[in-house]
Amino acid sequence: MRHRVKGRKLSRTASHRKATMRALTMALVKEHRITTTVAKAKELRRFVEPIITRAKEDNLLNRRMVFSSLQNKETVKKLFSEVGPKSADRNGGYTRVIKLGFRQGDGAEMALIELVDFNDVKPEGKTTKKKRTRRAGKSNTPTSSEATSPKAEETTSEEKEDSAKSAE
Repeated sequence: MRHRVKGRKLSRTASHRKATMRALTMALVKEHRITTTVAKAKELRRFVEPIITRAKEDNLLNRRMVFSSLQNKETVKKLFSEVGPKSADRNGGYTRVIKLGFRQGDGAEMALIELVDFNDVKPEGKTTKKKRTRRAGKSNTPTSSEATSPKAEETTSEEKEDSAKSAE
């Protein structure tokens, strides 16, 4: 039974799991957006958010605490110079997890995890279609008399003449 046991094992030993989280955190800080499995993304969110909270205030104690978690000087520098100041006005929720579907090879559920303050654009994978009602659709569509206006007929006849000249 796993009553009140937090965290996912991810089929790894404790040291391997810690190394995986470090590597994913370094990639996330460097790229601001990475693609991984949903389980790893949700666990990474639990690992990286307290680190970003520490990076909001730049002092020696916070730098040492973050370095003890990451063990990488370049990542710590980037975290305190870019990520921390940009998310200073946010009280939490520095990351966003977006589900992408299933991986082709093994069917694992994939997700995109990104830093909220750095990625305002929507990912290419998801597009939402605006829902239309019957009433709203009728007022915006042109009527049949507008579609066959004299200007429209003139442009079509000019296009026919241009295409005929180009064919010769």
